[in-house]
Amino acid sequence: MASAASSNTSTSSRRPQGPTVQVEFGGQKVDVPKGGYYDRYRMNPNLDEVARDPAVGPDIAFFRQIPKELVDSRVGQVYAPNFYYRTKSVQLLFLASLDNLKSKLPAPLEPITALPGYGLVALTFYSYLVCDNDPYNEVSIAVIVRQPGKGSYSTTQLFSSIWNRTFYGYVLALPVDTEIARVRGVYGYQLPKWLASINLEMDENNIKADITATDGKLDLALDVPLPALKTIPSQSSIVSNNAINKIDEKWYQVTVQTNPLLGAQRVFPRNVNVYRGRGPLSELLNELGAWTVLRMDVLKDAQMVLHMPTSLKAFDDNKL
Repeated sequence: MASAASSNTSTSSRRPQGPTVQVEFGGQKVDVPKGGYYDRYRMNPNLDEVARDPAVGPDIAFFRQIPKELVDSRVGQVYAPNFYYRTKSVQLLFLASLDNLKSKLPAPLEPITALPGYGLVALTFYSYLVCDNDPYNEVSIAVIVRQPGKGSYSTTQLFSSIWNRTFYGYVLALPVDTEIARVRGVYGYQLPKWLASINLEMDENNIKADITATDGKLDLALDVPLPALKTIPSQSSIVSNNAINKIDEKWYQVTVQTNPLLGAQRVFPRNVNVYRGRGPLSELLNELGAWTVLRMDVLKDAQMVLHMPTSLKAFDDNKL
Protein backbone atom coordinates (compact mmCIF):
# COMPACT_ATOMS: atom_id res chain seq x y z
CA MET A 1 0.00 0.00 0.00
CA ALA A 2 2.86 2.37 0.78
CA SER A 3 4.28 2.45 -2.72
CA ALA A 4 0.93 2.96 -4.43
CA ALA A 5 -0.15 5.64 -2.00
CA SER A 6 3.10 7.54 -2.16
CA SER A 7 2.98 7.91 -5.93
CA ASN A 8 -0.55 9.34 -6.09
CA THR A 9 -0.39 12.99 -7.09
CA SER A 10 -3.63 13.33 -9.06
CA THR A 11 -5.82 14.72 -6.30
CA SER A 12 -5.59 18.42 -5.52
CA SER A 13 -6.07 19.46 -1.89
CA ARG A 14 -8.18 22.34 -0.63
CA ARG A 15 -5.14 24.01 0.95
CA PRO A 16 -3.55 26.50 0.79
CA GLN A 17 -6.33 29.06 0.45
CA GLY A 18 -5.64 32.68 -0.49
CA PRO A 19 -2.50 34.08 -2.14
CA THR A 20 0.36 31.62 -2.60
CA VAL A 21 4.00 31.57 -3.63
CA GLN A 22 5.81 28.73 -5.33
CA VAL A 23 8.81 27.25 -3.54
CA GLU A 24 11.16 24.39 -4.32
CA PHE A 25 11.46 21.55 -1.85
CA GLY A 26 13.32 18.34 -2.53
CA GLY A 27 13.43 19.07 -6.24
CA GLN A 28 9.66 19.56 -6.30
CA LYS A 29 7.86 22.86 -6.86
CA VAL A 30 4.95 23.39 -4.47
CA ASP A 31 2.63 26.27 -3.58
CA VAL A 32 2.59 27.56 0.01
CA PRO A 33 0.65 30.43 1.63
CA LYS A 34 2.18 33.81 0.85
CA GLY A 35 3.48 35.33 4.07
CA GLY A 36 2.99 32.04 5.91
CA TYR A 37 5.50 30.37 8.18
CA TYR A 38 7.30 28.47 5.41
CA ASP A 39 7.41 31.52 3.12
CA ARG A 40 8.86 33.68 5.89
CA TYR A 41 11.11 31.31 7.79
CA ARG A 42 11.99 28.31 5.57
CA MET A 43 11.77 25.98 8.59
CA ASN A 44 14.06 28.15 10.75
CA PRO A 45 11.72 30.55 12.57
CA ASN A 46 12.50 33.30 15.02
CA LEU A 47 10.87 31.93 18.17
CA ASP A 48 10.48 35.41 19.66
CA GLU A 49 8.30 36.31 16.66
CA VAL A 50 6.41 33.00 16.96
CA ALA A 51 5.64 33.77 20.62
CA ARG A 52 3.98 37.02 19.54
CA ASP A 53 1.66 35.20 17.15
CA PRO A 54 -1.79 35.18 18.83
CA ALA A 55 -2.57 31.88 17.11
CA VAL A 56 0.33 30.29 19.02
CA GLY A 57 0.38 31.90 22.44
CA PRO A 58 3.37 32.98 24.53
CA ASP A 59 4.24 29.62 26.16
CA ILE A 60 6.67 28.06 23.69
CA ALA A 61 9.31 26.98 26.23
CA PHE A 62 8.94 23.42 24.92
CA PHE A 63 10.48 24.48 21.60
CA ARG A 64 13.17 26.76 22.99
CA GLN A 65 14.96 23.81 24.58
CA ILE A 66 15.17 21.90 21.27
CA PRO A 67 17.56 23.82 19.01
CA LYS A 68 17.20 23.56 15.25
CA GLU A 69 20.13 22.47 13.11
CA LEU A 70 20.84 22.51 9.40
CA VAL A 71 21.15 18.82 8.55
CA ASP A 72 21.54 16.63 5.47
CA SER A 73 18.49 14.67 4.33
CA ARG A 74 17.15 12.79 1.31
CA VAL A 75 15.87 16.13 -0.02
CA GLY A 76 19.03 18.14 0.62
CA GLN A 77 19.89 20.30 3.59
CA VAL A 78 16.95 21.21 5.83
CA TYR A 79 16.44 22.76 9.23
CA ALA A 80 15.29 20.20 11.76
CA PRO A 81 13.40 19.22 13.79
CA ASN A 82 10.00 20.39 12.55
CA PHE A 83 7.89 22.38 15.04
CA TYR A 84 4.10 22.17 15.39
CA TYR A 85 3.13 25.06 17.64
CA ARG A 86 -0.64 24.47 17.93
CA THR A 87 -2.31 21.14 17.14
CA LYS A 88 -5.39 19.08 17.93
CA SER A 89 -6.09 15.39 17.41
CA VAL A 90 -8.38 12.46 18.14
CA GLN A 91 -7.12 8.89 18.27
CA LEU A 92 -9.05 5.64 18.41
CA LEU A 93 -7.10 2.60 19.58
CA PHE A 94 -8.65 -0.58 18.15
CA LEU A 95 -8.18 -4.20 19.13
CA ALA A 96 -7.32 -6.41 16.14
CA SER A 97 -6.31 -10.02 15.56
CA LEU A 98 -2.56 -10.61 15.84
CA ASP A 99 -2.70 -12.73 12.68
CA ASN A 100 -4.24 -9.85 10.73
CA LEU A 101 -1.63 -7.42 12.06
CA LYS A 102 1.28 -9.74 11.28
CA SER A 103 0.11 -9.99 7.68
CA LYS A 104 0.62 -6.23 7.28
CA LEU A 105 4.03 -6.00 8.94
CA PRO A 106 7.38 -6.56 7.23
CA ALA A 107 9.87 -8.78 9.08
CA PRO A 108 11.30 -8.46 11.67
CA LEU A 109 8.52 -6.22 13.06
CA GLU A 110 6.03 -7.86 15.42
CA PRO A 111 2.76 -6.46 16.78
CA ILE A 112 2.61 -5.90 20.49
CA THR A 113 0.10 -8.08 22.36
CA ALA A 114 -2.64 -6.24 24.25
CA LEU A 115 -4.87 -9.24 25.03
CA PRO A 116 -4.38 -12.94 24.19
CA GLY A 117 -4.59 -13.14 20.40
CA TYR A 118 -5.07 -9.39 19.92
CA GLY A 119 -2.89 -6.41 19.16
CA LEU A 120 -3.49 -2.71 18.63
CA VAL A 121 -4.25 -0.43 15.68
CA ALA A 122 -4.24 3.36 16.07
CA LEU A 123 -6.45 5.55 13.87
CA THR A 124 -5.61 9.23 14.37
CA PHE A 125 -6.98 12.43 12.86
CA TYR A 126 -4.60 15.39 13.24
CA SER A 127 -5.08 19.10 12.58
CA TYR A 128 -1.87 21.13 12.59
CA LEU A 129 -3.13 24.67 13.07
CA VAL A 130 0.25 26.47 13.24
CA CYS A 131 3.49 24.81 12.15
CA ASP A 132 6.75 25.37 10.28
CA ASN A 133 5.33 24.16 6.97
CA ASP A 134 1.93 25.87 7.35
CA PRO A 135 -1.47 24.47 8.41
CA TYR A 136 -2.55 21.04 7.23
CA ASN A 137 -4.54 17.99 8.27
CA GLU A 138 -3.43 14.38 8.39
CA VAL A 139 -4.83 10.91 9.09
CA SER A 140 -2.72 8.00 10.32
CA ILE A 141 -3.35 4.27 10.58
CA ALA A 142 -0.54 2.50 12.42
CA VAL A 143 0.07 -0.89 14.00
CA ILE A 144 1.57 -0.72 17.49
CA VAL A 145 4.69 -2.90 17.47
CA ARG A 146 7.23 -4.33 19.88
CA GLN A 147 10.19 -2.09 20.69
CA PRO A 148 13.19 -2.97 18.50
CA GLY A 149 16.00 -4.59 20.44
CA LYS A 150 13.86 -5.51 23.46
CA GLY A 151 13.40 -9.20 24.21
CA SER A 152 11.01 -8.84 27.15
CA TYR A 153 7.49 -10.22 27.10
CA SER A 154 5.06 -8.30 24.90
CA THR A 155 2.74 -7.53 27.83
CA THR A 156 5.69 -6.21 29.83
CA GLN A 157 6.62 -3.96 26.92
CA LEU A 158 3.07 -2.66 26.67
CA PHE A 159 2.91 -1.71 30.33
CA SER A 160 6.38 -0.15 30.08
CA SER A 161 5.26 1.90 27.06
CA ILE A 162 2.21 3.16 28.92
CA TRP A 163 4.23 3.98 32.01
CA ASN A 164 7.00 5.76 30.07
CA ARG A 165 4.61 7.28 27.50
CA THR A 166 6.83 5.91 24.71
CA PHE A 167 5.28 3.91 21.87
CA TYR A 168 6.46 2.27 18.65
CA GLY A 169 4.42 1.83 15.49
CA TYR A 170 4.50 0.95 11.82
CA VAL A 171 2.53 3.40 9.69
CA LEU A 172 0.35 1.80 7.02
CA ALA A 173 -1.34 4.97 5.74
CA LEU A 174 -0.71 8.69 6.22
CA PRO A 175 -2.76 10.89 3.85
CA VAL A 176 -2.45 14.69 4.11
CA ASP A 177 -4.17 17.69 2.53
CA THR A 178 -1.30 19.92 1.37
CA GLU A 179 1.29 19.27 -1.29
CA ILE A 180 4.27 20.38 0.79
CA ALA A 181 3.27 17.94 3.55
CA ARG A 182 2.99 15.14 0.96
CA VAL A 183 6.34 15.97 -0.63
CA ARG A 184 8.10 16.15 2.74
CA GLY A 185 6.66 12.82 3.86
CA VAL A 186 7.20 10.89 0.63
CA TYR A 187 10.63 12.20 -0.42
CA GLY A 188 12.04 13.01 3.01
CA TYR A 189 10.77 10.05 5.03
CA GLN A 190 9.42 7.56 2.42
CA LEU A 191 6.11 7.42 4.28
CA PRO A 192 2.80 6.32 2.64
CA LYS A 193 1.39 9.79 2.04
CA TRP A 194 -1.08 10.96 -0.60
CA LEU A 195 -3.36 13.94 -1.04
CA ALA A 196 -6.92 13.79 0.26
CA SER A 197 -9.62 16.09 1.61
CA ILE A 198 -9.47 15.92 5.42
CA ASN A 199 -11.45 17.69 8.17
CA LEU A 200 -11.25 17.68 11.96
CA GLU A 201 -13.52 19.90 14.02
CA MET A 202 -14.08 20.13 17.77
CA ASP A 203 -16.79 22.32 19.24
CA GLU A 204 -18.08 22.47 22.81
CA ASN A 205 -20.05 19.24 22.43
CA ASN A 206 -18.79 17.11 19.56
CA ILE A 207 -15.82 15.88 17.55
CA LYS A 208 -16.37 15.43 13.83
CA ALA A 209 -13.73 14.20 11.43
CA ASP A 210 -13.73 12.85 7.89
CA ILE A 211 -11.54 12.03 4.91
CA THR A 212 -12.57 11.81 1.27
CA ALA A 213 -10.99 9.26 -1.07
CA THR A 214 -9.26 10.26 -4.31
CA ASP A 215 -12.45 9.53 -6.30
CA GLY A 216 -14.32 12.16 -4.28
CA LYS A 217 -16.34 9.71 -2.22
CA LEU A 218 -16.36 9.70 1.58
CA ASP A 219 -13.76 7.22 2.82
CA LEU A 220 -13.99 7.44 6.61
CA ALA A 221 -15.86 9.63 9.08
CA LEU A 222 -15.94 9.96 12.86
CA ASP A 223 -18.60 11.48 15.10
CA VAL A 224 -18.21 11.30 18.88
CA PRO A 225 -19.23 13.45 21.86
CA LEU A 226 -16.43 15.63 23.18
CA PRO A 227 -15.41 14.30 26.61
CA ALA A 228 -14.73 16.58 29.55
CA LEU A 229 -11.28 18.03 28.97
CA LYS A 230 -8.50 18.50 31.49
CA THR A 231 -5.81 21.17 31.46
CA ILE A 232 -2.36 19.55 31.48
CA PRO A 233 0.67 21.52 32.74
CA SER A 234 3.11 22.09 29.90
CA GLN A 235 5.92 19.49 29.64
CA SER A 236 4.46 17.39 32.47
CA SER A 237 3.24 14.50 30.27
CA ILE A 238 5.34 14.44 27.11
CA VAL A 239 4.62 11.45 24.86
CA SER A 240 7.13 9.98 22.39
CA ASN A 241 5.72 8.13 19.38
CA ASN A 242 8.31 6.36 17.27
CA ALA A 243 7.42 5.46 13.68
CA ILE A 244 9.58 2.62 12.34
CA ASN A 245 10.03 2.29 8.60
CA LYS A 246 12.53 1.59 5.86
CA ILE A 247 14.25 4.45 4.07
CA ASP A 248 16.32 3.40 1.06
CA GLU A 249 16.02 -0.22 2.23
CA LYS A 250 17.48 0.50 5.66
CA TRP A 251 15.53 0.61 8.93
CA TYR A 252 14.98 3.99 10.58
CA GLN A 253 13.03 5.44 13.46
CA VAL A 254 11.21 8.77 13.31
CA THR A 255 10.34 10.23 16.71
CA VAL A 256 7.45 12.62 17.38
CA GLN A 257 7.31 14.28 20.79
CA THR A 258 3.91 15.56 21.90
CA ASN A 259 3.41 18.08 24.69
CA PRO A 260 -0.32 17.83 25.62
CA LEU A 261 -1.96 20.94 27.06
CA LEU A 262 -5.71 20.23 27.00
CA GLY A 263 -7.12 16.75 26.52
CA ALA A 264 -8.97 13.67 27.72
CA GLN A 265 -8.70 9.89 27.60
CA ARG A 266 -11.51 7.32 27.71
CA VAL A 267 -11.27 3.52 27.95
CA PHE A 268 -14.00 1.69 26.00
CA PRO A 269 -15.56 5.05 25.03
CA ARG A 270 -19.29 5.19 24.37
CA ASN A 271 -21.20 6.67 21.43
CA VAL A 272 -18.25 6.46 19.04
CA ASN A 273 -19.69 6.49 15.52
CA VAL A 274 -17.27 5.47 12.77
CA TYR A 275 -18.60 5.48 9.20
CA ARG A 276 -16.65 3.29 6.78
CA GLY A 277 -16.98 3.85 3.08
CA ARG A 278 -15.14 2.16 0.24
CA GLY A 279 -11.94 4.20 0.36
CA PRO A 280 -8.43 2.96 1.21
CA LEU A 281 -8.57 3.75 4.93
CA SER A 282 -11.89 1.99 5.49
CA GLU A 283 -10.68 -0.99 3.48
CA LEU A 284 -7.49 -1.11 5.52
CA LEU A 285 -9.34 -1.05 8.85
CA ASN A 286 -11.62 -3.82 7.59
CA GLU A 287 -8.66 -5.93 6.48
CA LEU A 288 -7.09 -5.50 9.92
CA GLY A 289 -10.34 -6.49 11.60
CA ALA A 290 -10.23 -3.29 13.67
CA TRP A 291 -13.74 -2.97 15.13
CA THR A 292 -13.55 -2.78 18.93
CA VAL A 293 -12.37 0.60 20.28
CA LEU A 294 -10.26 0.04 23.38
CA ARG A 295 -9.36 3.67 24.08
CA MET A 296 -9.93 7.18 22.80
CA ASP A 297 -7.43 9.99 23.24
CA VAL A 298 -8.49 13.58 22.55
CA LEU A 299 -6.11 16.53 22.43
CA LYS A 300 -7.78 19.86 21.82
CA ASP A 301 -4.51 21.69 22.37
CA ALA A 302 -0.99 20.29 22.08
CA GLN A 303 2.51 21.08 20.82
CA MET A 304 4.59 18.65 18.75
CA VAL A 305 8.13 18.17 17.49
CA LEU A 306 8.92 15.94 14.50
CA HIS A 307 12.53 14.76 14.48
CA MET A 308 14.61 13.58 11.54
CA PRO A 309 14.97 9.81 10.95
CA THR A 310 17.66 8.03 12.92
CA SER A 311 19.21 4.69 12.02
CA LEU A 312 17.81 1.65 13.86
CA LYS A 313 20.88 -0.23 15.07
CA ALA A 314 18.66 -2.80 16.82
CA PHE A 315 17.81 -4.32 13.44
CA ASP A 316 21.41 -4.77 12.32
CA ASP A 317 21.17 -8.46 13.25
CA ASN A 318 17.58 -8.67 11.99
CA LYS A 319 16.33 -9.31 15.53
CA LEU A 320 13.82 -7.70 17.87
